[in-house]
Amino acid sequence: MHPALLRQAADLSLESGGCIKFDLKTWGEELHIALCGVTNLRTLENFQMLAEYTSRRPVPPFLFASTLLIPGYIDEQEVSGIAAFIASLNPDIPYALLAFHPQFMMKDLPTTSRRHAEECLEAAKAQGLRNVRVGNIHLLGDYY
Repeated sequence: MHPALLRQAADLSLESGGCIKFDLKTWGEELHIALCGVTNLRTLENFQMLAEYTSRRPVPPFLFASTLLIPGYIDEQEVSGIAAFIASLNPDIPYALLAFHPQFMMKDLPTTSRRHAEECLEAAKAQGLRNVRVGNIHLLGDYY
């Protein structure tokens, strides 16, 4: 999204009491290009810009981040990089690690394992984030 439009969305969210949820898919740019077909540089720049708004309204949180834990792609290293980035901006920004369910182009992958989710949760906390959780826990399995 163009930063000028994002600022408009941010102002509307602040005025209305809404929030903005960002899907931070990967930390590594090459992996982001492989999974999404585009770089993640604008995404990270936009997230950084929005993090500046978080002090204006801490409750309810203005900004949320999430990452889908795709088996074989998004591991503790990726989550650790994303979490360090978020923590450097504001360690109180909520961060959800979402269990993956195979669909569309990735039907051949298993759902996220409980072990994988727990390892990623610990990696995020180790970077100093104070509000991290695992979402879609009903999808977690023991496939790997």
